Amino acid sequence: MKQSIFLALSTVCLLVAPAFAQGLREAIWAGQFYDADPARLAAAIDGFLKDLPTAPEVRGDIRALIVPHAGYVFSGRTAAYAYRLVRGMPYETVVIVGPSHRFGFKGCSIYAKGGFRTPLGTAAVDEALASELMKRSGFAFVPEAHEEEHSVEVQVPFIQRVLPEARIVPVVMGYPEMSTVKALAAALETACAGRKVLIVASTDMSHFLTKTKANALDAKTIGLIKALDAGGIVRREEARENILCGGGPVAAAILYAQKAGAVRAEILNYADSAAAAGDEARVVGYVSAALVAEGAREAAFVLSEAEKKELLELARSAVEAYVEDGRVVEYASTNSRLLAHRGLFVTLKKRGALRGCIGFIEPVMPLARGVVEAAIYAAVRDTRFEPVSMAELKALEYEISVLTPLEDVPDPSLVKVGKHGLVVEMSGRKGLLLPQVPVENGWDRKTFLEQTCLKAGLPPDSWKKGAKLQRFEALVFAEKD
Repeated sequence: MKQSIFLALSTVCLLVAPAFAQGLREAIWAGQFYDADPARLAAAIDGFLKDLPTAPEVRGDIRALIVPHAGYVFSGRTAAYAYRLVRGMPYETVVIVGPSHRFGFKGCSIYAKGGFRTPLGTAAVDEALASELMKRSGFAFVPEAHEEEHSVEVQVPFIQRVLPEARIVPVVMGYPEMSTVKALAAALETACAGRKVLIVASTDMSHFLTKTKANALDAKTIGLIKALDAGGIVRREEARENILCGGGPVAAAILYAQKAGAVRAEILNYADSAAAAGDEARVVGYVSAALVAEGAREAAFVLSEAEKKELLELARSAVEAYVEDGRVVEYASTNSRLLAHRGLFVTLKKRGALRGCIGFIEPVMPLARGVVEAAIYAAVRDTRFEPVSMAELKALEYEISVLTPLEDVPDPSLVKVGKHGLVVEMSGRKGLLLPQVPVENGWDRKTFLEQTCLKAGLPPDSWKKGAKLQRFEALVFAEKD
């Protein structure tokens, strides 16, 4: 009895005889991690879901869950806090990402065909999504990774109860290296686009510390999750720190969730094995959390060709009026898009060379008024250049960049050259480069990050040493377009 408890409360490595090829995978851990009797298993899960305190309202699109994978007697209640949030929601597929406990390998193994059988029936694999995920990631099916792995299997009965129509894509992650984490997150972003998909990251927390030490260490790890610090989690995993056995899957879920925009981590429950195991000298910690998108994403801001032309003409007339006689042009409009508050920059060029660029990062004024002010500032207040003279007016070329709101960048790999502009801030210094700058100069991501640091008056490697990174997108248009 004591041996079976030791098995089910954690990620203990045991030998199991059967081996499996891709296809229908039988339940290996039924009767050990969870009940093998269908009626009792269903009743146990339903009991966990029912007996929880009233759930706080979680607003926003739930992109991913973080759930434990120990025996249900130890962590089932904690897992239920997460699964209760998605019960009956219209997810078509659940991608379950768990760590490999019994077979060491690099990359991930994707179970692409067949299904997982549990006492509650068979959960079918979403073969189309699994195939697409393989294609996008370059990961394949590694039979040994799934043969005895419990981290994915124990999630399936919960999914069968709360999302009975959903299919699954089982993924087992090998060594939790950052390259693997990033590759999986990127593949999930593209493969899941346009699909109603939930990611489940399967993990337990610290292992076999005293209750006091475990609770203290787990609190720090929960802080990493709340901070969405995927890089910090992976670095501790690579250093073999005793924080999460599924740190790689958690980090991948965080990066994936962030690719849809601003996201927050809602910590739902924390517990440890002490009460169920009757032992405070060697406990395992469990956490459940949800990664939630911050409301609906803002619709893309668009301008018609006529509106773009009007703003470019407004920028030119503003500069010419100011340089010629110091006059600030008046502008009146009833066009709601031109009156919308937007961050923006006006860039002046002369025979293709930069002649001035100034703008407003934050949406502090209506777009049209901002174009007037930014154009004048670019012409006469950009300290890198002499003020524009009357003789230059006809030779100037105008470009306008209308910005999306800033969003924090927890991982520099999320900056995409050609798509994102970048803001770097540290020690009271701030620098910004527009999305078109690295493209025009042929920079890669690293150079883009370094050059933005230099723009802020910081050492070029500040982006690796604690500088705050923010990204944005821009609607860019010019007179020659």
